Amino acid sequence: MNALFDSFRWAVRIGSSAFAIATVCWISPGLCVAAKPGQPVVARVEMQFAKEDKVVDVIAKGDLLTVVEDRGEDYVIVTHDGTRGAVDKVNAVELAESTEIYTDLIEEFPEEGRYHTLRASAWWALGKQEKAMEDFNEAIDKGYEVAHAYSSRGLFFAARGEHESAIKDYERALKLDPEDITPLINRAAVRMAQREFEAAIGDYTEALEVREGNAGLLRQRALAYKSAGEMEKAIEDYDAIVDDNPEDVAAIMGRGYIRFQQHEYAAAAADFSAALELNEKDPVAWNNRGYNRYQLGKAKDALTDYEKAIELAPEYGLAHQNRAWLLATTDDKSLRDADAAVEAAKKACELNGYGNVSDLSALAAALAAQGEFKEAVGWQEKVVESAPEDAKEFAGKILDRYRAGKPYISDPAAAEKADLEAAEKAANAKAEKENAAAKKAAAKRLAEEAEKDAKATGLEKAE
Repeated sequence: MNALFDSFRWAVRIGSSAFAIATVCWISPGLCVAAKPGQPVVARVEMQFAKEDKVVDVIAKGDLLTVVEDRGEDYVIVTHDGTRGAVDKVNAVELAESTEIYTDLIEEFPEEGRYHTLRASAWWALGKQEKAMEDFNEAIDKGYEVAHAYSSRGLFFAARGEHESAIKDYERALKLDPEDITPLINRAAVRMAQREFEAAIGDYTEALEVREGNAGLLRQRALAYKSAGEMEKAIEDYDAIVDDNPEDVAAIMGRGYIRFQQHEYAAAAADFSAALELNEKDPVAWNNRGYNRYQLGKAKDALTDYEKAIELAPEYGLAHQNRAWLLATTDDKSLRDADAAVEAAKKACELNGYGNVSDLSALAAALAAQGEFKEAVGWQEKVVESAPEDAKEFAGKILDRYRAGKPYISDPAAAEKADLEAAEKAANAKAEKENAAAKKAAAKRLAEEAEKDAKATGLEKAE
């Protein structure tokens, strides 16, 4: 049986730091669970922060506190008002463990809707969505007409995929507190989920009028522009982020990806190189630079990048797949290695449970390069079955090549056209040769017949 202990703690002052004064709280040690920095914890009891014997902040039972640091027996926290201090872990619990605290407060203050919203968050943290929504609805039914109640319920609606209900709550929150742009940002996220990209762009743009130059908002608007097909505007937003902070790796990577989509492979490779200068241990940046280098005809450099990505992340399936494609299909015969390509493709397939069409396609191509066309046909048939509609024709043409004992080629239609043109040219040459021979034979016969006729009439060939 766990022993109970007294968590009574008095203020301790070190310089200007404030520490918590707590009322007595009896708790089983087995229930004390640590929260990570950045996570909220809930006050079990009323506490006071003091500086030099003067109370500077009061934490009420049920208040949310943000953990800054876990120091073993206590947390360094920040209150809603921004006060920083320390509280014993026995006086704070994680959000998912706080339902009883809020139930007590609801029973004590039955008309206070705020506690319903807080308990709703606790229910949600426990995965009990229906109970969470019941509490949100009850809070609003009790007349808790504050923006954050609607904004919070909107988040819950959005998480459940109830987008229109979420938007209604965000719009109500905006009416109640026009100065708070959080619901505007959340509405933009819902519109992104609805693929209403222009509407999302409008929301992010409006939010940026309040938070001018905010990197997070610029990043989200860049994604919205990209989704809407407005690539240059997306790049402009990434440029703005990087101009303000040249070490924003995420923005550099995002810009590089868009440049790749625009087939600007040199610019994309440069962005991924810049990202690697800031973080040389990012396997995604190595893989992405490798792919763009390959598009530039730098197969050897690309292979080096893929292998570095795999060294950093041995379970990185896409890097294994890209390596397989290169080894199986590169024009540089000094790099081509069908056996290694098959091994790499199989590794990619294993990592993704043989469920990724591109992995299967790479495996088929590698087997074809190895001369194992029967196996290649089997895997390519699976590719044709699973490929999206807009890729089935291409996959089918590749399958035809394997059935004909021919290796993978990136443009089978062009290869087929070239084969037809070559066959037609060969047929024409053969026909011309046969026609010339026939003409020569006919001329010879005519000459022989003429000579025979001349002799029959007693005439001699004129000299």
